[in-house]
Amino acid sequence: MPTAAGISKGTLYVVGTPIGNLRDISLRALEVLSAVDCIAAEHVQHAQKLFVAHTLPAASARIMPLHQHNEDSAAKKVIELLTNGKSVALISDAGTPAISDPGALLVQQVLAHGFPVIPIPGANAALCALSASGLIAPHFFFYGFLPTKSGERQRKLADLKTLYACILVFYEAPHRVLECVADMIAVFGPTREITFARELTKLFETIYACNLGEALDWLQADENRLKGEFVLLLAPVATPAQEEISLHAVHVLAVLQKELPLKQAVQLAAEITGENRKKLYARALLEQKT
Repeated sequence: MPTAAGISKGTLYVVGTPIGNLRDISLRALEVLSAVDCIAAEHVQHAQKLFVAHTLPAASARIMPLHQHNEDSAAKKVIELLTNGKSVALISDAGTPAISDPGALLVQQVLAHGFPVIPIPGANAALCALSASGLIAPHFFFYGFLPTKSGERQRKLADLKTLYACILVFYEAPHRVLECVADMIAVFGPTREITFARELTKLFETIYACNLGEALDWLQADENRLKGEFVLLLAPVATPAQEEISLHAVHVLAVLQKELPLKQAVQLAAEITGENRKKLYARALLEQKT
């Protein structure tokens, strides 16, 4: 049953908050944060700054910490509150909770206990960067934070090489951005376009696009470019050896591959269809990976 302020008892509200500029918050989010019984926040002090900026009532008495190190125990407290008919809002330090931020485990457990979860839409760094990048593609793939170690990071990047038509979207911390970009060059080569979106909605917001081969020089040309949280967007690239091969040749190659070793199937397909053998071979290798 909703209260006078529209808040339902025994309900978790997942509230999007600003990613930088404190004015980037919805009226609905402010209403929810004003009216709920408790707020589960990634960092209490950070949440209090948001409350002070918007003169929200009695913030400190209603805030409890919920972060990556205590999410399991904090979730139990939230479920207890919901069981007692209290309303709870979940916020992270910036943006939408549970998206490369704590909160997903809480939401999962709240749903498992049969309580409703209501999203209150708000800012998101990945979508903010995409909207201003000028990149055009039918799809994007949001990865979030890559592994911190170079070897594992390169392996994860290599797994994404066949997502040709997708814009690839990553988050990265300032102290790892140079080594992350170096690994992207090693995996994707120097010609793929990258867009840097840093300090979004803040005073020193920067959105800059270049080829990967130029990216390290650009980052290192000004020490200020290495500061702030990053969204990295890799532009889509053309799928190799697909549009240039006839559908007839693709069909012949597929039939021959079912019965023959790869090289022999490619050779016969080239002789039958007149298609370029190297293009057919590249197509066959691509099909094996996907």
